[in-house]
Amino acid sequence: MRWLRSKRSLLISAFLLGACAKTPVAEPPHPTLGIPVLRLLSYNVNFGIPGDRETMAAIRDAHADVALLLETNAAWEQALRRDFSTVFPHMLCKRRGGAGGLCVLSRRPLVEAEFLPPAAEDGWFPAVRVLVESDFGPLQILGVHLRPPVSNGGSYVSGHFVTPGIRFAEIQGFCARLDPKLPTVVAGDFNEDEDGDTAKFLVGKGFASALRRYAPGQPTWRWPTMVGELRKELDHVFYDQTLDVLSAEVRQAGNSDHLPVIAVIARRGQGLR
Repeated sequence: MRWLRSKRSLLISAFLLGACAKTPVAEPPHPTLGIPVLRLLSYNVNFGIPGDRETMAAIRDAHADVALLLETNAAWEQALRRDFSTVFPHMLCKRRGGAGGLCVLSRRPLVEAEFLPPAAEDGWFPAVRVLVESDFGPLQILGVHLRPPVSNGGSYVSGHFVTPGIRFAEIQGFCARLDPKLPTVVAGDFNEDEDGDTAKFLVGKGFASALRRYAPGQPTWRWPTMVGELRKELDHVFYDQTLDVLSAEVRQAGNSDHLPVIAVIARRGQGLR
């Protein structure tokens, strides 16, 4: 299976890119009591371990209002509906072969929801756009899983050079489907760090990175090897100028190769500055 080989081989690319460096993590503040917030979980759960107990516990322990879960499949969806249907009464899943599925779990009503097909000719995975009725009003969330750094022929050397343009085209295409009048968060597995073109594109559009603010350089992906654990920052949460993020963290939890990313979001002017 192409994507299974990709998951195994991504560590080679990460090693070549020097993914083992550690950066001190800033301790996030506690949100002010009484401020309306939305707690967002972004988590690539790994399609190869559906229903994994520790990964399910990581989802539960995040206490999210909205959970964006990537690499789900039929078995993952069955486990999520079995364990979380009462916690998240609003659940939306898109099945796609291999690692291409995704689910949105929400405690709050989903006013709008649409799955977006791959936005670039060589994009592999769909995205999802939802409008959530949060305690501070409607919030638009775009969940993405961008192209991994592997070429169509399976090369990680050439893929490192050719796929940044694909990811850039993907984020452009997906963002073109957003309603610019709505407060917006863009989150998910970007398959590149914050020095990549997709992050620069969002910053140029007025977005800010929750992890850069509260957990700069914190790895969100890990892979064990005989010489140590490889780490890289692949998952992100970006928010626009109408919003504020009161805290953000990467949790050391679950058995996926990715780690859960949690951000507490409020309307700007209502949270801590």
